[in-house]
Amino acid sequence: MSNPVLNDKFLENERVLDGETMSINGTISKTLILFLCLAITAIYTFSLVFAGYIDHAQMLTIGGAVVGFVIALVMIFSRNTTLFRFLSPVYALAEGCFIGGISAFFESFWTGIVAQAIICTMVTILMMLGLYRVNLIRATEKFRSVVIISTASICAIYLIQILASFFGRSIPQIFTASPIGIGFSLLVVAIAALNLILDFDFIEKGSEAMLQKDYEWYGAFGLMVTIVWLYLEILKLLAKFAMSRE
Repeated sequence: MSNPVLNDKFLENERVLDGETMSINGTISKTLILFLCLAITAIYTFSLVFAGYIDHAQMLTIGGAVVGFVIALVMIFSRNTTLFRFLSPVYALAEGCFIGGISAFFESFWTGIVAQAIICTMVTILMMLGLYRVNLIRATEKFRSVVIISTASICAIYLIQILASFFGRSIPQIFTASPIGIGFSLLVVAIAALNLILDFDFIEKGSEAMLQKDYEWYGAFGLMVTIVWLYLEILKLLAKFAMSRE
């Protein structure tokens, strides 16, 4: 996760000298558990929409977004490792409700778009993991700074758009299916994909630095945050392509 506090000093201060420590395999296992939790609530919320329970699905979608955001803030700024173990699954369940509802919305307009987004997300993850494993892309300090600044800039743009929408305004072009809008989405997808490198790097360095065992949950949480973001951005990009052809 592109979290500026996850630097070398952080890794040094959080290491343990005895007992169980963070491992790559352990983090992978925790990641699979979180995605199982996410898949269960995502499928449930998705199915509610097409079963006609729109109000129930909307409640779960909004509730999931709010709960997920609050838990993410607690996870990012907390140093209580016990919380990581319990809050990570709750976050995954909440995020599942959110992306399940959002996915159903897109699927209702463009049949098959969710399956396409899932496939594209999986391919991107495998591609970035491959590039990381063969050392073609490394999380140097310069790389980390560029990705973090780029991610923060995207967050600022989204925040401005949200605030502008309250006044019936919108940032011109970039949220439309115009060439500029598609180009912006391609850029955001690229930045989201590069954030995966930071996640892989944290998991690897955390294992080498012998962080506490519960940091496996934190590594899995950070990886899931990035993958969910990547999936949503790919979903929006595919929707823009579909609209441009209509």
